[in-house]
Amino acid sequence: MLRETEIHHGYSEVKPVVGIPDSVKDIMVRLEAAGWEAWCVGGGVRDMLLGRDPGDWDVTTSARPEDVVALFGKDALPTGLKHGTVTVGGGRGVEVTTFRRDGEYLDNRHPDHVEFTSSLEEDLSRRDYTVNAMAMDLRGELRDPFGGRTDLAAGVLRAVGNPEARFREDALRIMRGLRFAAKLGFSIEAETAAAMDRCRNLLENIAPERIYVEMTGLLCGPWAAEVLLEYPRILAVFLPEIVPCVGFDQRSPYHCYDVWEHTVRSVSAVPPRPVLRWAMLLHDLGKPETFSLGEDGRGHFYGHWRESVKKAEAVMDRLRFDNHSKKVILTLVERHDCELPLSERSVRRNLARYGEETLRLLLAVKRGDNLAQAPAYRDRQKLIDQWEDLLNLVIAQGSCFSLGQLAVRGGDLTALGFRGPAVGNMLRELLEQVIEEKLPNDREILLTYAKEKQG
Repeated sequence: MLRETEIHHGYSEVKPVVGIPDSVKDIMVRLEAAGWEAWCVGGGVRDMLLGRDPGDWDVTTSARPEDVVALFGKDALPTGLKHGTVTVGGGRGVEVTTFRRDGEYLDNRHPDHVEFTSSLEEDLSRRDYTVNAMAMDLRGELRDPFGGRTDLAAGVLRAVGNPEARFREDALRIMRGLRFAAKLGFSIEAETAAAMDRCRNLLENIAPERIYVEMTGLLCGPWAAEVLLEYPRILAVFLPEIVPCVGFDQRSPYHCYDVWEHTVRSVSAVPPRPVLRWAMLLHDLGKPETFSLGEDGRGHFYGHWRESVKKAEAVMDRLRFDNHSKKVILTLVERHDCELPLSERSVRRNLARYGEETLRLLLAVKRGDNLAQAPAYRDRQKLIDQWEDLLNLVIAQGSCFSLGQLAVRGGDLTALGFRGPAVGNMLRELLEQVIEEKLPNDREILLTYAKEKQG
């Protein structure tokens, strides 16, 4: 487990209000002038009270959706009339939703119907966590029927009302809670956490795309490590590959942590970019299956990267990753344990193979992997620094490592009589000669070589 001194526990006090943006105020003013209630609600209020800049603002109102559409005319987009939601304004817009109560959640995700109500408190009672069940009007009046502000100050996530009922209504709220904890550094109240665990298998009913979005948000949160270590049983519902890793003793002087804690620490040791965080989560999944014990009593994981690649691909297919992210992550998992010889030639070869962006990601992966190993072996950071310095030097020198930088083009070879696949094959051969420093990147010299090879 992470040491107590490494764990952050929310906020000791609620910070000053940032303020409602003018664009949101204008919407609320018009609603109130027309005789309806209007309140900022949900995450916008939560972040505002924390002194954060909210990414999104939502307004709830006593006005019916048709009244909102009539009031704002061409600026109103009926994005969810069935659920009482109208998006007002251009650009990102503001969702304006009528006070409502939800019907039954037959699919553990969506209510089968909604009923509009005149009660703000009734509307707030259907929300997931107390810190998201607060509303504020134009004058700064806060409606907080479930103690959200107290929980906010204590850094606690608590379900509104009966936690098991909330999660059985919408199982995605479980993942939202874990994401909030990773993003805000909040602890999860004991009864809420217990209900999450009891209801965890309901996550099987949630669309994989939604799981992917919430899990990515969790992984990129500042407190991702604490959440990953605390709730592997929940994550295992859609990531069963992690189960063998939890508690698996690596029996190696290089590793003072089991496979799961090493994985978790490596996640938090790389920048919070989705491809990097996912790569670290997946990079050692193959270790338990490839474990062997040497005669010296040390554990070995020969070829574990191959098994990790297989498992990583299965995870990404299951969660519907986009093709580009999948390709990059598989490369990082495959190469995370490879040797990188310290030479300019090695740098050029790897640049030609992976490109600068992926190669820099690979260095970040290697750095994070090493930082999650035993402290005595973290001197590898110096080697990674040296390799990165060489990479920067090769880039600054304008060294040739791609076909686009080659002094010869396909048309030059066509003029010499090369046709079809022979053109591409010769271009690649010329690039190889330049990378290996057997030929300079000089047009005439390269064309002379091509003529000689043509015979």
